[in-house]
Amino acid sequence: MSKRGLKRDWKRSMALRFDYNNMMSEYVGEKEGITTKEINSLKPYAVKALGNVIENRGKGWLGWTELPYNQNEVVKDIKATAQTIRKKAKNFVVLGIGGSALGPYAVFQALCHLHYNDLPRKDRKGPKFYVEDNVDPERMAALLDVVDPAETVFNVITKSGATSETMTQYLIIYDILKEKLGDKAAEHIVCTTSETKGNLIKLAKQEGFKTFYIPDGVGGRFSELCPVGLLPAAVLGIDLTELLAGAAYMDKSCLSAVINKNPALISAMLQYIAMKKGKNISVMMPYADSLKYFADWYAQLWAESLGKEIDRDSRIVNAGQTPVKALGVTDQHSQVQLYTEGPFDKVVTFLAVDKYRTEVKIPEGCKDIPDVHFLSGHTMNELISAERSATEYALTVKGRLNRTIFLPEVNAFTIGQLIAFFEYETAFAGELLNIDAYNQPGVENGKNATYALLGRKGYEEKKAELNLAKAKSSTYII
Repeated sequence: MSKRGLKRDWKRSMALRFDYNNMMSEYVGEKEGITTKEINSLKPYAVKALGNVIENRGKGWLGWTELPYNQNEVVKDIKATAQTIRKKAKNFVVLGIGGSALGPYAVFQALCHLHYNDLPRKDRKGPKFYVEDNVDPERMAALLDVVDPAETVFNVITKSGATSETMTQYLIIYDILKEKLGDKAAEHIVCTTSETKGNLIKLAKQEGFKTFYIPDGVGGRFSELCPVGLLPAAVLGIDLTELLAGAAYMDKSCLSAVINKNPALISAMLQYIAMKKGKNISVMMPYADSLKYFADWYAQLWAESLGKEIDRDSRIVNAGQTPVKALGVTDQHSQVQLYTEGPFDKVVTFLAVDKYRTEVKIPEGCKDIPDVHFLSGHTMNELISAERSATEYALTVKGRLNRTIFLPEVNAFTIGQLIAFFEYETAFAGELLNIDAYNQPGVENGKNATYALLGRKGYEEKKAELNLAKAKSSTYII
């Protein structure tokens, strides 16, 4: 670990802070706010939720809980592979979808220059980075307009090797590589997949691709801290040791039996109570462009984990809370009007940064225009922080539930903490809702319908079901 990561006082100074004052009735009013009595009445269930997570730690689909601790050897391999890629490739492209794409891109946006791909190579010190997470044909054509596959390494990420979108991308890219490079085509593919099952591992062995493995107990939306996210991060020059150290630091806090000292548990409790009060929308609003795509990553984690029709007792519950992405201050001018005066159906989570990585001063000017001149002498840092505080205030005085997670800085250590915080919050919320937070039957149904429509063998019954669907009426098509 780096010297900085070893310093206990530095770690403490980089600890995230979770401020939930504005979830409480003392601040937003008794009508909408949460009371201490409500929290206390939920504590026995929270203790049980914590116990279930601890008991099943590292088992089943909770393999993600061990990722900060059990990857020393694979991290060495990742770093060595990344070093080779950084030397030889002009571009590094992730081919994946869902958690295989959202996590790598969120960490890239957080920890790299905001115009990374536009920097000269000498300033980037690594390949340009692209994440292809769709099968829009125009998007694939556009990628091939700006990257030469012969100068690119493609990271194919799919645990099953049956993800239609990712394997479509693979088929297109590998065909181009073989045509251009012949026997050397395999050197431009790195696979991240299951070690023991699925199509991609078979292809990797057959073609001789360099391969990293996704642990069996780690699902896609919980996979950012395994090779799914660690290889792209290493290629980009991000410090994996500090990223995992940050996750480990948060992990310890999230296992605390003292509820008021366990940030993810109290957060899950508040969200659970809010859901029961009809707050069925969760707005994620970072006040830093570096954290913009964390809202996208969070949206999948929260929606796919908690959006379930039935609970563990087979009762129909239609659980979940719809995640919405916003960016401060951009969306103060497009969404906050709704949040302050629209329906009382939301919880807004602000991501705040104490110290930005740069400071920009606002120069003197426009002395004859007081409405502009008052900005002179301040900094953009002061302005964005003031705007966040002002939005927080505007919501609070209108009785709207909101909470803030403060990052002392945006660095690998704090980003590791942020990932672990939301993963644990999701796990605890799933326990409180009594649902399986790790399956996705609704997603699978859509996948199966796609397979049937495209004639995949074994899906004839689903195709017959689709053929029986009621035909659309021209009456309702204008």
